[in-house]
Amino acid sequence: MAKRIVVVASGRGSNFQAVIEALQRGMIPAACVALVTDNPKAYAIERAEAAGIPVIVVVYAASASRESYEQALLCALQEARPDLIVLAGYMRIVGQAIVREYARKMINIHPALLPSFAGLHAQRQALLHGVKVTGCTVHFVDESLDGGPIILQRCVRVMDDDDEDTLAQRILIQEHIALPEAVRL
Repeated sequence: MAKRIVVVASGRGSNFQAVIEALQRGMIPAACVALVTDNPKAYAIERAEAAGIPVIVVVYAASASRESYEQALLCALQEARPDLIVLAGYMRIVGQAIVREYARKMINIHPALLPSFAGLHAQRQALLHGVKVTGCTVHFVDESLDGGPIILQRCVRVMDDDDEDTLAQRILIQEHIALPEAVRL
């Protein structure tokens, strides 16, 4: 039986699309059984629908508290019965209960060479520090912020004329290669 993948995303879903395409090409011997999103306007929903992948929306603002949102998210994930959860542009910190439930079964893509530049605005951090090389990291999610065990990394040279946007665009190209490869692994 094919492994069951659930992707969790908040936005446009370009990394999700890279996973979809890798699944369609047979690069990943699995099935994406659901997209879970906290954003009912996420473009990732259109990508899921186009690929025939069920969508589960768990709206943060509809919850009375962070705890109730996390409980609703955990229930949604449990119903999907994933073998692997892929955070692909999910813009929230995953709660401890979910991290514990899916220890070593949840991965994340981050636009920096961790452990450098964890958290938000990784490209800005790289530029401010004057690094010559940055990139992206796929890692297991643990209870630390972008600190779980690294699965793989891809490097991107920082150009003298880079700004946040140009650097982010080049890193994203590498993310689209790295995330499907990590899922396959």
